Amino acid sequence: MTLNELADLHPYLFHVTTPGAWASICQHGLLSTKRLLALFEVDQALRQRLQTSRRAAAVSLYHEQYGNVVLNDNLPLSEKALLHCLDDGLTPGQWLEILNERVFFWPDEAGLASMLNARMNKNRPREVLVIETNRLTAKIADRIELSPINSGSTIRKPARRGLHTFTPIKAHTYQEWQKLRGRRDRIREVVVRDAVEAIEEVVVEIRQY
Repeated sequence: MTLNELADLHPYLFHVTTPGAWASICQHGLLSTKRLLALFEVDQALRQRLQTSRRAAAVSLYHEQYGNVVLNDNLPLSEKALLHCLDDGLTPGQWLEILNERVFFWPDEAGLASMLNARMNKNRPREVLVIETNRLTAKIADRIELSPINSGSTIRKPARRGLHTFTPIKAHTYQEWQKLRGRRDRIREVVVRDAVEAIEEVVVEIRQY
């Protein structure tokens, strides 16, 4: 799909983060878990565990130079459920590693509200970065992907997922992309591989919840 198509469908994208994280995000960029673990020089054994295992609670990291950072939990995801919905021979650990290499955005207010109002998230303070889609795509179109599912959740009837879940934005027309999974899908996630540097250039609002 074209970059204009994405912006027309979803003019704003939403990233949920921990209150107080904005200063660090401005300094280092909006980093994937993999990039954060490398930046904070986490021990290799712990780094591997955090990248390939479900986090039942948020994980706080500290670095003498960079201060504190919090890795979000993976509460909506079950490794047992993943065993029954993964394609391409992937293991749950490999799927988690794929997720931890990416930064995730909700493409609309409905998806954002569903996440914030979920039972496990109620009364949890959150900050939401509101990103102008056109500005983001102008910066890093080559690293943007689309997902037709909530890739980090296996609640209720988990959708199948695998190596083709994340599609580079320019790989197909929107109509072709909708039919990739055999039905008329819609965009559930906009994803950026690795990181969004200079994120402050594309953020138009920071909301407190």
